[in-house]
Amino acid sequence: MYENILVIGATGKTGSRVVEQLQNRSLKPRIGSRNATPGFDWSDKDTWVDSLKGIDSMYVTYYPDLAVPGAKEAIESLTYLSKEMGVKKMVLLSGKGEVEAESCEQIVVNSGMQYTIVRASWFNQNWSESFFLDPILSGQIALPMADTPIPFVDAEDIAEVAVEALLNDKHNGEIIEITGPELISFKEVVNTIAAATNRNLEFNEITLEQYVQGMQKMQVPADFIWLIEYLFSHVLANPENQVISHVIEMVLGRKARSFASYVSKTAQTGVWNQKTEVI
Repeated sequence: MYENILVIGATGKTGSRVVEQLQNRSLKPRIGSRNATPGFDWSDKDTWVDSLKGIDSMYVTYYPDLAVPGAKEAIESLTYLSKEMGVKKMVLLSGKGEVEAESCEQIVVNSGMQYTIVRASWFNQNWSESFFLDPILSGQIALPMADTPIPFVDAEDIAEVAVEALLNDKHNGEIIEITGPELISFKEVVNTIAAATNRNLEFNEITLEQYVQGMQKMQVPADFIWLIEYLFSHVLANPENQVISHVIEMVLGRKARSFASYVSKTAQTGVWNQKTEVI
């Protein structure tokens, strides 16, 4: 059992859930975020040492994604420092079908530490806690690749798999690819949320070029635009990423959460019925 656990990205979609699940097991993970004490900031390596002191195992998420420029160098530096400071195991969250992310994975694999790589497909929570929320609130959703089948996976399931890997050695040396239990398109996502919220959500299919231009007009940061364009053009378009895995069943002994169950639970929070301000 690893008791001294660091969660880097502890306020993110999966990191916050990993923290909660560890706390539910009466463990006290160290919070790896800029506002924690000690703080952890990817852009400030001086903060890494204090965060790593006395740590046995760690869950690592890189924001915004392992595919972005600079991620490989950051993971390389963190991995080297972690090993030097006596960390025994790293569980790394990676993206399914991302070549650049796989380069980061290999750094961990070849580090000499125990490891588990968790490769996940797109999160359900992108619709309620991330970049797809604002369009849902506006009632106007415009996206490319409207009919592309995507095996959306729930962040709760990702976190539960990560916790199993953190606390046990059974999955040491494994690369675990996890997806949701079904394929669902953007059109189907919007229809499902509309039905659960009793809202009239309008979906329009646009080209990827139009989507990028729209983000540019909204002055979305260039690095985020690059990431979204990359994910649409290289990840979602890859047929290998449209395959359902059943690894969650094998790791957790139960079926993965369905998108419909996620929508039903999330709709009850009212997050999709907030009023948007008119500027």
